Amino acid sequence: MAGGAMNRMFFAPALALVAAPLAGCGGAADQPPLAGARIGGPFALTDQNGRTVRDTDFAGRYRIVYFGYTYCPDVCPTDMQKIGQAMRELDRTDAKVAQKVVPIFITVDPERDTPAAIKQFVANFHPRIVGLTGTPEQIAKVAKDYAVYFKKQPAGAGGGYLVDHLAVAFLMGPQGEPIASLPIDKDGAAIAEQVRHWVR
Repeated sequence: MAGGAMNRMFFAPALALVAAPLAGCGGAADQPPLAGARIGGPFALTDQNGRTVRDTDFAGRYRIVYFGYTYCPDVCPTDMQKIGQAMRELDRTDAKVAQKVVPIFITVDPERDTPAAIKQFVANFHPRIVGLTGTPEQIAKVAKDYAVYFKKQPAGAGGGYLVDHLAVAFLMGPQGEPIASLPIDKDGAAIAEQVRHWVR
């Protein structure tokens, strides 16, 4: 999925648009990079066990939110592996921090990503990852709310297709507020370090 990887390069300018209201504002030296950005919002989706999950179900907990899809040939599984590594490191070294964090995988391919498909996928990375799917309309809305671009590519001769999408992992706060984008271009240790820095 070269397109998904390529979209990492376009994240900074895209983020500048959603964070534009911050321009010129003062703040603490350690203010979260995404404080005040228009990222996130209410949702009601279906988890890997077929249950309805709402954003309010995560109130009081930090969230690592990643958009991808289970048929992704390279970028998504690699990124999710790094998130899983970060969570395992936190489980081992900072259990109190780890318990405050919920990793969330939201599909951008609801046509193929049933709850069963997502359940099999997220089980490969960490036992506490919540996988979410929904109708195409629900997914389009939540992706828009998180400023995540995605586009289904034309199907090949065998009927399979790729989904181009922005590859980014957001750290969201206990009230659903955006805090930072995590360094998924690095490794699990770098992600864990950033989570430790921001989770209180």
